[in-house]
Amino acid sequence: MLLSSLVLTNFRKHTNSNFRFSSGLNYIVGKNSVGKTSILEAIYYLCSGRSIFAKDNEIVSFDKNHFEIEGIFNNKIENKVRVFFKADENKKYYLLNGKQVIKSSEIIGKFPLVTLTPEDHQITQGSPADRRKFFDSVIAQASKTYLDLLLDYNKILKHRAVILNHLFERATPTLIDELESWTENLINCGSQIIRFRKNFIKDFNLYLIESYKSIMDSNEIPVIKYLTVSQENDFDEKDEMKKLLEKNRQLEINRKLNLIGPHRDDYLFEINNINLRKFGSQGQNKTFQITLKFAEFFYLKEIINDVPIFLMDDVFGELDSFRANRVSKFLKNLGQAFLTLTDFSNLNFLSKSENDLIINLPIN
Repeated sequence: MLLSSLVLTNFRKHTNSNFRFSSGLNYIVGKNSVGKTSILEAIYYLCSGRSIFAKDNEIVSFDKNHFEIEGIFNNKIENKVRVFFKADENKKYYLLNGKQVIKSSEIIGKFPLVTLTPEDHQITQGSPADRRKFFDSVIAQASKTYLDLLLDYNKILKHRAVILNHLFERATPTLIDELESWTENLINCGSQIIRFRKNFIKDFNLYLIESYKSIMDSNEIPVIKYLTVSQENDFDEKDEMKKLLEKNRQLEINRKLNLIGPHRDDYLFEINNINLRKFGSQGQNKTFQITLKFAEFFYLKEIINDVPIFLMDDVFGELDSFRANRVSKFLKNLGQAFLTLTDFSNLNFLSKSENDLIINLPIN
């Protein structure tokens, strides 16, 4: 898949900008605060229907009442996407080939995308929620079934939390029956999510190892482990969830919280059996974060039989020259990619070719 063109109107500092892109690497170069990252943000909007950084009403150019993004994707067929936001209505419209798309779930996976930003340090160094968010986004792009399960599961959690809250205030037979019903739904949906994640990690580790080897060329072996609340690897998901929910039923009521299920699980990152979060260096963490995104790219490419667009925001400044050079060379294995840079003068390590495009943004 290729993004051939992009038009921005009243989108942050881009009041009227028009771009055409290369099918290879697109280097977006400019000083800070000239709109480099905004271009990546706009591409993210086209692929997902939302911003990666902010709320819709925070993006409209100063003293304007709307923003608009238009992009043309070329694969086997041409797709024209238009995102339009009206500030006075606080409403956003997503149109695919002139037809409005209402549900955001219908957009996810349509135009596969991989992003690499400085904020990705949260994946290896942040909370379990950060890691769940990353892996859920990968699996959801590859599987509509998994996306639907996640949407259903989140609805179940909200309904069940309401029941737990009411039970804390007053236990009645009706509420107890309702809790049992929502608990059964939680077990059925949650156990499927856990199985999806476990099967995904088995496959994804292979892509991770290959990508890590290509960048580091070392004997270090990375691995991801999926951790459930039970901390057990071999168990029947339904039976285990049922046991844990029965055991923690009163505790859930007392705390008015859903304490058991895949929404509480985590992922463990290791290099040569050493816990990356606890003992990894900054360089190892950064390499792992980058490798995760490259592994995501090749995983999605094979599973969905399409080439994702790759966005890379101001990442080279955080790497030493060795890692930066290896990452630059590895980028040649990707399809279309968009990279923001502050300056080319000190980046002689970058591997550039005739097919690459350099977009210099002027100082506003």
